Amino acid sequence: MGLLHAERSPSNYRYYDISAVSRLEFIENHKKDGMPLSEIKQLLHKKDLEEAEEIDVLELRLKIKGLQQEVSDVLAQLDKSDENNHEYVKKQVSSESMSLIQALLLLLN
Repeated sequence: MGLLHAERSPSNYRYYDISAVSRLEFIENHKKDGMPLSEIKQLLHKKDLEEAEEIDVLELRLKIKGLQQEVSDVLAQLDKSDENNHEYVKKQVSSESMSLIQALLLLLN
């Protein structure tokens, strides 16, 4: 039925990771409540999608944080570089970076 995911050993034993324990508890609790396995499978699928979306949001937030750090680093380097290119590059990096950050923030909300 595909409710639990397992790795197979060369001798065909099933190996489950730690997440299978909580998944099995979820299945058993719903079985005790009289829910059929087909409905439990649907709930697990929905739960997996929600967890995947949470991971995507966390990845985006980490990318935003990394982008902000990169922009800060570039601006710090610009402060030390040639004054003729300083304002031009600072404006270009700033506007491009801000556009990207704004787009990512819109995706998060």
